[in-house]
Amino acid sequence: MGGWVYILASGPGGTLYVGVTSDLIRRVFEHRTGGLPGFTKRYRIKALVYFERHETIAAAIQREKNIKHWPREWKIDLIVSVNPEWRDLFDEIAQSPPPSSPGLTRQSIAPAASAADGCPGQARA
Repeated sequence: MGGWVYILASGPGGTLYVGVTSDLIRRVFEHRTGGLPGFTKRYRIKALVYFERHETIAAAIQREKNIKHWPREWKIDLIVSVNPEWRDLFDEIAQSPPPSSPGLTRQSIAPAASAADGCPGQARA
């Protein structure tokens, strides 16, 4: 079973939350309805602005940890690289769930900015 890394936002350029899950639609729904106590509920962070699929949950967890350690600017660059308008993607994936075939990777959903770890900042001079 694979995993998903996702980023929620309170609005364009707003507060960000990076998470990991094996069931993207269920987990984002829980955030949106306030069913989970904590950071996203307290700061009203509900818009799904970015997600990527990984072959294994272990790979997704590692990617989440990496992204959480990035500077805020890199996270924003990652979001803007695939969602420049900061649209809430939840309704799209809830109506037509994102592909989850075993051969699908994050690169086919959200291309990374660099080969190393998708760090937008690594490509800068």
